Amino acid sequence: MTEAHPALVLNADFRPLSVFPLSLLSWQDALKAVVREAVNVVAEYDAVARSPSRQMRLPSVVALRTYQKVERHVPFTRYNLFLRDDFTCQYCGQGFASRDLQFEHVVPRSRGGRTCWENIVAACDACNTVKADRLDMRPRRAPRKPLAWELLAKSRAYPPRFLHQSWVDYLYWDSELQG
Repeated sequence: MTEAHPALVLNADFRPLSVFPLSLLSWQDALKAVVREAVNVVAEYDAVARSPSRQMRLPSVVALRTYQKVERHVPFTRYNLFLRDDFTCQYCGQGFASRDLQFEHVVPRSRGGRTCWENIVAACDACNTVKADRLDMRPRRAPRKPLAWELLAKSRAYPPRFLHQSWVDYLYWDSELQG
């Protein structure tokens, strides 16, 4: 058994508990939740977990039995910031992999700048080095806190590394159907 079998966690209304980051449970935690009857299994992998007395298919999608109120604010994380900025340096305009981007304070911390949505942009190493403590370099787009629906729309262009087919209907429930 490997960690390659996470379970997507849905709220009782069958929407993902979280999209940023994606609400996932390890296969072990998903099975524990099933046994404790905290979740209902919605979809399963073909893989099976075995014990001396029992055999269970691994859940790929589970739904909470009790609705959990969900905060609708967007967490301030590296991924969410880079997603807001389309994985593009806000100074030179080139696209990069997340490992090649950095946080850049528009107003440097040394000059009173805060670490928040409204003062941080994605920047490549070269632009970050050139900007340093300067105030005369302006990003292409003014930084602002994104709305959850904006990041959800952008996230479709950057799906998670692992996206099981059984998750698609629950992650993109508002997408146009193809016939």
